[in-house]
Amino acid sequence: MFDVLKTLSNLVRSRKVTVKKKQKISVIAHQNKPQDSEAKAKEEQSIPVPIKPAVPTQAILDSEVQIRMAEAKAREIIVEAKNDAFKMRKDIEDEMRKKLELIDRREGALEEREKVTRDLEARAEKVLIDTEKLKQEQVVKLEKSAHLTKDEAKTQILTEIRLRLNEDVAKEIRESEAEAHKQSEEKAKEILVDAMKHGATNYVTEYTVSIVKITDEEMKGRIIGKEGRNIRAFETVSGVDVDLDEEGIIRLSCFDPVRRETARIALERLLRDGRVQPGRIEEVIEQVRKELERIMFEEGQKLSHSVGVYNLPAPLIALLGRFKYRFSYGQNMIAHTLEETKIGIALAHEVGADVNIVRLGCLLHDIGKIVMDKEGSHIDLGVELLKRYGIPQKVIDCVAQHHEDTPFTSSESMLVYISDAISGSRPGARNENYEEYTKRLKDLEDIAKSHPGVKEAFAFQAGRELRIAVDPGKVDDATATIMASEVKDEVEKKLTYPGQIKITVVRELRATQTAK
Repeated sequence: MFDVLKTLSNLVRSRKVTVKKKQKISVIAHQNKPQDSEAKAKEEQSIPVPIKPAVPTQAILDSEVQIRMAEAKAREIIVEAKNDAFKMRKDIEDEMRKKLELIDRREGALEEREKVTRDLEARAEKVLIDTEKLKQEQVVKLEKSAHLTKDEAKTQILTEIRLRLNEDVAKEIRESEAEAHKQSEEKAKEILVDAMKHGATNYVTEYTVSIVKITDEEMKGRIIGKEGRNIRAFETVSGVDVDLDEEGIIRLSCFDPVRRETARIALERLLRDGRVQPGRIEEVIEQVRKELERIMFEEGQKLSHSVGVYNLPAPLIALLGRFKYRFSYGQNMIAHTLEETKIGIALAHEVGADVNIVRLGCLLHDIGKIVMDKEGSHIDLGVELLKRYGIPQKVIDCVAQHHEDTPFTSSESMLVYISDAISGSRPGARNENYEEYTKRLKDLEDIAKSHPGVKEAFAFQAGRELRIAVDPGKVDDATATIMASEVKDEVEKKLTYPGQIKITVVRELRATQTAK
């Protein structure tokens, strides 16, 4: 509609503009005539002018009528458009007015609701305060009437309930204990036998005999060298002591079994080669050392893989491989570790413990025996080593507790202890002389009992620990500390023993009564 109106308006405007231009042109032409127009007019009048044909009047009238009709139609359309626009605007304004009124009503309702909510909250808070006050008043009245405080009444009620339940609980506990004791012995035998079956290994204990045989004295002279330079170089590079006093043999002595084995293999190669000189000695020992490192890494990898451990750090794998040349009471450490780990895994499966913790605990329990450059028990050294390589704390606890140096903190650590005891105590595992073993235990107890105030002394853990019970009336705390130091010094002077011995003096006062 607006497009039609626009078109008609443009048409009318163009018509008016055309008419005005024609009128303007005629006026200008009339004004621009020269002053001598009269003479020229006379001349023109004398000249005959041709007569133009007349324009039809009816066509002009029809066009004017059409123009007027179009203008009227345009005005009509414009008026209608204005009416429609006004009506539309009015409708929109009415609709907006209604929406604003609705919003105002809703805002009023919300304000009213908030007011009601605030009133309710205030009333609820007041009721709560009144209730708490009434409760306190009732408690005070109750305490006065019962002659008891709140805490006293609570304690009395709990005591009565406890007394009523004690008998039932005790009865159930006794029944459960009786049932457990009935089944525990048979189940324990079954578990241990099955674990020992799984852990049984077929191996022959190998001993690293640090003795090298020589064919003649000439070869011994080569080993010694001019002014003893060869033997000094050999001892310096290998780190072992060489004894040539016995005829036909060379004895190598060193606390480190790997050094001793390295020296033995190197000496045998030198004797076969015949070239014994300081430079050649260093070369051969270095070659043997690299070969043994490779062998030990392979042995450690084989040991860990055989028990299902595949992600140990390489230094720990190499240390495990050193077990190949280490013996404990005649029992090879690799064989002992493999046997113990298999037993521990079987026990963990049987009792429902964490198999992975027990597996690592058994595998690494004696890792401290390989650490030769530091002093201390193999337990402390092992714990320090495992912490350095980020081993889980539960595994470290198993290592720290496998000789009961510290109390057990989990069932896994107890299983590692049991597995170690089974592997070390089975028939044929270790070949320590029984008489010497019992004599060492007796000597330890005798040394402790020789001190005044000692009631009892017990040597256990294969002679690794000595516990002394003293009379608290005769020995005070300071004297107990001094006694432990004196016993330690006396054991170090009088006895020869492997490893370390832990000495503990126990002083306690017990008051015991028997109710009948």
